[in-house]
Amino acid sequence: MLNRRQFVRSATLASVASALPGAASGAVEPQPQAPPVRQPQSFNSLPMLKGQARPITNDERLARIERARALMVKEGVGAIVLTGGTSLVYYTNLRWGHSERMFAVVLPAKGSPAIICPAFEADRAGEQIRTSPLAAGAELLTWEETESPFDLTARALKARGVATGRVGIEETVRFVFADSIAQAAPAIRFVSATPVTAGCRMFKDAHELELMRLASKVTLNAYAAAYPGVRAGMAPAEYGALTSAAHQRQGFPGGGYAQFGPNSSFPHGSSVPQVVHEGTMILVDGGCSVEGYSSDISRSFVFGKPSNKVRKVFDLVRRMQLAALDVAKPGVTLDTLDRAARRLAEAEGYGPGFTFFTHRLGHGLGMDGHEWPYLVEHNMFGWTKTVVLKPGMTFTNEPGIYIPGEFGIRLEDDMVITENGAELFTPQSPSIDDPFPGLPVA
Repeated sequence: MLNRRQFVRSATLASVASALPGAASGAVEPQPQAPPVRQPQSFNSLPMLKGQARPITNDERLARIERARALMVKEGVGAIVLTGGTSLVYYTNLRWGHSERMFAVVLPAKGSPAIICPAFEADRAGEQIRTSPLAAGAELLTWEETESPFDLTARALKARGVATGRVGIEETVRFVFADSIAQAAPAIRFVSATPVTAGCRMFKDAHELELMRLASKVTLNAYAAAYPGVRAGMAPAEYGALTSAAHQRQGFPGGGYAQFGPNSSFPHGSSVPQVVHEGTMILVDGGCSVEGYSSDISRSFVFGKPSNKVRKVFDLVRRMQLAALDVAKPGVTLDTLDRAARRLAEAEGYGPGFTFFTHRLGHGLGMDGHEWPYLVEHNMFGWTKTVVLKPGMTFTNEPGIYIPGEFGIRLEDDMVITENGAELFTPQSPSIDDPFPGLPVA
């Protein structure tokens, strides 16, 4: 299912939406492509950065499995069950789509993993398993079309000493699968696996941070290269095609969707047609994927001369981003950053609460474009509402002010919590007049 951001992207930038982090997978109706757009001279300065990306190794994934097992013991969980999706790739590098046929991996706290696979897919699964961290030791269990994969999962759990107690279900597992497994193993209490999966994934190691820094650099380079290509009469899809081509030129899939003029006052855009003219506000938001790790960056600028009101709001949003960055450090709560930015907005008359700064300050970022935890009070009412910042956590820092019917300004950079504070992966946008100084960079 498309989330709201993905829906708007498909409606306004069909030519690049599928390349953005978090874009929905699976077959979709063919979309009209943006017409060819002449690339500006700035594209000649874009470096090829593909060679800087080092893939995650099987040894690294095996270490992740061991961290998951330690968390299972801590949480009193005997195993976790994963189906196709980001967490499955994170631990195993097995890439499997969703269908009515369940393909699952059981990771026990003790013992060998089990892979639950449709029998006719065993050879295809085997191709991936042989090059995965599960090549040695995992058991491949298959089921025919007239057999129950849920009973097979229950037997796999029992064979690993998990016939009672608690088993975690990864949060994106379909309800029909989770419910059917629970019926097949009534003596087991099935709970959320998020304390385990998020407990691993929300802390990035040095290699993951390296990939995320590279992804952020690629996206900001792409925006900078596309910036001189803006022209009067340009439609959002044309600008988006430029950002997509600029990502590809650096060796990675990605792009940015743009909102022009009054549409920029919708944080995730509007489907009302707009084109560029003198004084148009342009808000671009997008990113890319580097070896599975996402960037998510927004920039706001004007085609022509900004008004005094636009200048003042841009300066406010920039200060809001800095205020959040200044208070970000280990030990503070998620909402501390949001409150620091929101207080500034309210002090300048853009309040109260969510009146003009209409969304949370930011979200966790990693393999998914949006992931745990979230920079707002209550952590979006997730598995725990009381997360405090710790080193290695990564987030977007994206304050915005949105004035209905006029314009919106958002500045978004990705950041990591360090031992003593926080650090942006990319330089903050310095001014509305010169949003990309010194870019692109190798």
